[in-house]
Amino acid sequence: MADQVNGTIAAAGPAPRPERQYEEVLYYEHMPAGFWVRFWAYLIDLIVVASASSILVKPIFLLVGAETASSAWYAPYAIVTAVIFYGYFVLMTKFFNQTIGKMIMGLRVISLKEDNLTWGTLLFREWIGRFISATILPLYWIVGFTRLKQGVHDFIADTTVIHESSYRKQKTIQKASAERSELQDA
Repeated sequence: MADQVNGTIAAAGPAPRPERQYEEVLYYEHMPAGFWVRFWAYLIDLIVVASASSILVKPIFLLVGAETASSAWYAPYAIVTAVIFYGYFVLMTKFFNQTIGKMIMGLRVISLKEDNLTWGTLLFREWIGRFISATILPLYWIVGFTRLKQGVHDFIADTTVIHESSYRKQKTIQKASAERSELQDA
């Protein structure tokens, strides 16, 4: 059905909708660190912690005459070395966002929700999360199979470990902006 308006014929019905324009946007993000590079960084950290415990704590216990060979988890030597172990990971990650092993391997811990790592996030990730991952070893292998290479402790703490100097290109589609500059058109 057609109507006559001002001497022209107009088609009846809804006006055509303007076509939505979408554009592809490329951006770069830090590349997540995989299982093996994190594994080697952790081994380096274990060497650092074991060396510090052997150099600083063991001589003091030997001078005092305290037992250092006891395998019980509640032995004084075990408690002091556990405090050094967890303190090392918590403090290094809080102040440097990385431990010595991560520094050597070029890795860094970042929060996925905040700009800086909070004490609560760190204590959970490095203390409780590390205990969970060490107790149930297959849970740590999840790092190799997730998109952001996160372990269970990373999922719960909303963190991930990234390569400091490696990036990957990502693309997304977004609605084109109506306000475009001449440079964008060229």
